[in-house]
Amino acid sequence: MAKWSQIARRIRVPLGFLFAVLYFWLAHPSSRSLMLGTILIIPGLLIRALASGHVRKNEALATSGPYAYTRNPLYLGSLLMGLGFCAAARSWWVGLALVAMFFAIYLPVICDEEKFLRAKFPDFDQYARRVPRMLPRLTPHANKEQQVPSTFSFELYSKHREYNALLGALAMMVALILKMNFFPS
Repeated sequence: MAKWSQIARRIRVPLGFLFAVLYFWLAHPSSRSLMLGTILIIPGLLIRALASGHVRKNEALATSGPYAYTRNPLYLGSLLMGLGFCAAARSWWVGLALVAMFFAIYLPVICDEEKFLRAKFPDFDQYARRVPRMLPRLTPHANKEQQVPSTFSFELYSKHREYNALLGALAMMVALILKMNFFPS
């Protein structure tokens, strides 16, 4: 039987689409809630974008850019975006669903990914001791043995199709604005 983390990995994207439909149905956006949400969504998008331009999946342990502050900047960015969309929705149900999804789906996936990284990259344990799993350090971890460039790569950003997060966020904000204007609560 498959472990929960493997099941969670497979269902997280379809579950995300289902959550988006539920989100839109439960959302009661206002101009103020959209502005508040945007304050969290933009940094989330930026963190995700920066992280995707530093990670070389399965090739090298990412320790530069946002990875010098947190081991999981992509998830941190997603969490910030999720919190921003919760604020934009003005719905406690959305917030509860987000927290439940994070603990039931994303935390097991993160732990499973760390198990993989630990097996693939011998330096992972040392990195993990110095860089927190989710909440970022205040100062970057300096990795003097780093063998990959530590600058942002637009090529990697494009390869990982991270622009889809921006397009999805924009589409959801437009949908919320339309809901606010045409279907007020």
